[in-house]
Amino acid sequence: MKKTIAGATALLISAAPVFAGGIERSTQSIGILFEEGNYLEFNAQLTKPEVDGNDLAIFGGSPTGSVAEDFNVVGFGYKHQFTDKLSGAVIVEHPYGADVDYPTAAQGGSVMLGGTKANVESAHISAIGRYKFNDAFAVHGGLRMTKASGDVSLSGLAYGPVSGYRARLDNDSATGWLAGVSWERPEIAARVALTYYSEIEHDFGTTETGPLVDPDGPGPLPSLPLLNASSTTKVKTPSALVLDFQTGVAADTLVFGQIRHVKWSDFTVDPQQFVQVTGGGLVSLEDTTTYTLGVGRRFTENWSGSASISYEPEGDDLVSPLAPSNGRLGLTLAGVYTQDNWKITGGINYTKLGDAQPETGTPDTARAEMTDNHAVSLGLRVGYRF
Repeated sequence: MKKTIAGATALLISAAPVFAGGIERSTQSIGILFEEGNYLEFNAQLTKPEVDGNDLAIFGGSPTGSVAEDFNVVGFGYKHQFTDKLSGAVIVEHPYGADVDYPTAAQGGSVMLGGTKANVESAHISAIGRYKFNDAFAVHGGLRMTKASGDVSLSGLAYGPVSGYRARLDNDSATGWLAGVSWERPEIAARVALTYYSEIEHDFGTTETGPLVDPDGPGPLPSLPLLNASSTTKVKTPSALVLDFQTGVAADTLVFGQIRHVKWSDFTVDPQQFVQVTGGGLVSLEDTTTYTLGVGRRFTENWSGSASISYEPEGDDLVSPLAPSNGRLGLTLAGVYTQDNWKITGGINYTKLGDAQPETGTPDTARAEMTDNHAVSLGLRVGYRF
């Protein structure tokens, strides 16, 4: 039971769409560390979000059109058992990303935010070791390296004199770490693992461009290229604390879950010229806590399945236009087929995204309302044990 059903829990928790902070696409799971023996796996995920709404009625009520693009995520992992007590794993994934694109008014989209875009790409590798003191207690830890880049454009009446601004953040690589402890009771498939992920601080070479800005409004000074410059922008990907748990509750039946707190308030994007002109940054987010609870069941020698529910409470209704959702509720179903040393897991997830109001300006002013949105994901994981 432990080997087959636990495989489904890994896909349910780590491959379902995340959307925390608007740019997170995987939970950076360390579940591969708990596979038996030497283990190699490949995983892939396709997500189709539907995120749209309308400008507020006071601004004309134009439809925004669909603002979130489909995306794919692939990953790879290898775990090696060096001795009975010592093991290690290498994990390659793409934890962060964004493809936000508001259609322009000419394309039938938003008058307030049309033309606003964000593209974020990342690649991440973790090298993790695990040491078992005995059959019950173990520690794990390692290094993490992320390479990331971004491109943000602001457009629409909501941005006033800075509509047409663009910031390009060049590729940058930076490192962090993780550390944790675990407890297991194999005879009942019980396990509890607590893992802390450090923040990772990037220094992005940044090129800013934008329209001419009149520094004194209607005063005598001419409009100047105040938004145009090259500089360095510090961005921290957030720290996280994750509690994973599972236990057998009956023959061939497993209950599992996760509590995941991410400190998104540390994630800010504040390009030099934009801050000097507007007094604020591009992105400011709230911390998130996500709860997952599920059950797994082995049906035959080769087949097992799982179902789980994930819930992230809503925060402030006013959100960044670059992350236009607020909280989520998701259902994931997965099936696992095992044959000899092979394990194949497939899953489907439906996530209801919380309603939100994209805002701009100081003080924050709602410009649109995004309602009744969702995302559907398909995931596949293929593992080989040797």
